[in-house]
Amino acid sequence: MKVLVLTEYPPSAAGLATQGQLLCRGLSEIGVDVHPVHFESPQEKEWYYRWFQPDVVVGIGFWGHVPHLVLHPRQFGMKCVPWLLADGYVAAHREVLNALPLILVTSKWVKEVYIRDGIRGDNIEVLPVGCDTDSFVPRGADDLKVRSIREALGVTDGQIMILTVGGDAASKGAQEVMQALALLDAELPDWRYVCKVWPQPRTVKQNAIDLQLAADLGIASKIVYSTNVVSQNFMPYLLAACDIYAAPSRLEGFGMIQVEANACAKPVIAIDAMAFLDTMIHGETAFLAKVAEERKITEVVFGEGHGIDNTHRIVFPSPRTAEFRASVPDIAKYLLALMRDSGLRRRMGEAGRKHVVELFDYRQVARRFVQVVSERLGIQ
Repeated sequence: MKVLVLTEYPPSAAGLATQGQLLCRGLSEIGVDVHPVHFESPQEKEWYYRWFQPDVVVGIGFWGHVPHLVLHPRQFGMKCVPWLLADGYVAAHREVLNALPLILVTSKWVKEVYIRDGIRGDNIEVLPVGCDTDSFVPRGADDLKVRSIREALGVTDGQIMILTVGGDAASKGAQEVMQALALLDAELPDWRYVCKVWPQPRTVKQNAIDLQLAADLGIASKIVYSTNVVSQNFMPYLLAACDIYAAPSRLEGFGMIQVEANACAKPVIAIDAMAFLDTMIHGETAFLAKVAEERKITEVVFGEGHGIDNTHRIVFPSPRTAEFRASVPDIAKYLLALMRDSGLRRRMGEAGRKHVVELFDYRQVARRFVQVVSERLGIQ
């Protein structure tokens, strides 16, 4: 089987890029002839179509990337399989997607979103994102690289480090985590809450809002915001440096970093919704806080960046869930249990590591990809 992967290439530390990188690596290691190419590079893609002549072109992105992932390769007679996330609503390209023999999505929740928004479900298969379980591994607190990260963040040996990572922190549930910490502060062991975010204009604005909330809650001295560009070389050690990974995300199509945290044998606090129902086991590998609120919208505006030529407004016949909010009392309850009990943290972390290795190792995902493509498209 010859596979061309349309992805963000060369890869950054972002989720979609890592998803593509690990698929290529897994396919290569199991003997598949595979090449990556940037999904927005028509000339280089055409070059691969002509000399490599792939059996299948796999495109990684969301529905707005369909022109790059499906329409372009289809012009050259390629068999296309998009591997898609959702961003809450599928606004375009329904006819194109419905005509495909196979669509891969990252979780059952993403599949439900596509079906809800008019995509037939019989051509959709769930393929989880792979995890590099060779890099994301348990590491001791005495590891020099782990200790160096804690020192650089101003976290001492005796403090419990809670971590959230994202493009911004609020979308990963950081405000709910802060509210929970403020409820419990007097009852908790010494702690620091680290939010690692990506430097970008919207993050600067969101950071200011989040830090003002921390000040209003009276916990600003214990909140650490880190706004830096980092690589995948850094991330396994950052996750290893924390004691608890807390990210009850408001919208999540897979939750790669939660899975990576489990791979590092860290207990996770997430939300009882979306992809976490696929990736986390409540009470065993993670605590899933109940949904306190579903934020609904009645209309949206789509345009450039969504694969749509003209900006236009879409009014829904009934309100659609745009994001979820986790229960703050639930988060507080689970934080208290984990922060007071190092044995519980260890047991849940070990169970999380075992679960990820069994189900989400990138080689397992590559094998599953080959199996699904072979069965659905007849490609060997």
